[in-house]
Amino acid sequence: MTARHLSFAIAFVAIGAFYTSARAQKDCEKPLYLTFDTGHMAIAPLVADVLNRQQVRVTFFAANERTKEGDGSLGDHWAPWWRARAAEGHEFASHTWDHTYWRADMGAADSPLFRVRPSSGPREGQEFVLSAAGYCAELTKAADRLKQVTGKTPLPLFRAPGGKTSPRLLASARACGYTHVGWSPAGFLGDELPSESFSNTALLNKALRTVRSGDILLAHLGIWSRKDPWAPVVLEPLIEGLKARGFCFRTLREHPVYGKQVFR
Repeated sequence: MTARHLSFAIAFVAIGAFYTSARAQKDCEKPLYLTFDTGHMAIAPLVADVLNRQQVRVTFFAANERTKEGDGSLGDHWAPWWRARAAEGHEFASHTWDHTYWRADMGAADSPLFRVRPSSGPREGQEFVLSAAGYCAELTKAADRLKQVTGKTPLPLFRAPGGKTSPRLLASARACGYTHVGWSPAGFLGDELPSESFSNTALLNKALRTVRSGDILLAHLGIWSRKDPWAPVVLEPLIEGLKARGFCFRTLREHPVYGKQVFR
């Protein structure tokens, strides 16, 4: 195949993917976008089983977080789990490498610096300063590892840990090819809230009552601090309840705004 023929083939595949996505979006009149951030991963097998049984595809935002088993959520131990999710049609995006929280802007506007604090990695719990290039390296390291373990190119999106950002941070990320994705107010599913104050039943009922078409939903692959784990009790009844209300699930590749970042 000549280079010219190859370029035509690539363009044809991209256009076909775009129209397939558009058609799927049109067929789904009340879409929801379920997303998962990484966590301690103990519930990851259960989450995968539920999603597969319910035939729901989601978008995973992954960092190399500390886990209950293995060498980190993006380590070798969990690599087969990520590969299996790619084979099932899920999508992936960066959550920074060391789950690095933005704390404050520093430096001049034309040479931005950011005070950060990672919750994983060799500098866990320490505050220090990253340049814009350093923050981009955090995003890209996670994206590169996802591509390595899944064989699938991650979406050019990211989610900042805790959703904490600034306009300057977002601009720096956009400059290196990443668009930030948060979550809808009703899409905060509450799995990181204390179970003593927010029971699984209360969180389930709230989500079923308040989620609306187009919402981006947020959950995690395990929260260390929650004593009564959320996913084993809530995830499948939530999906079933939302389906019964006429909702359907799509990945962020099919989102009317964020999906455009993929094909730009």
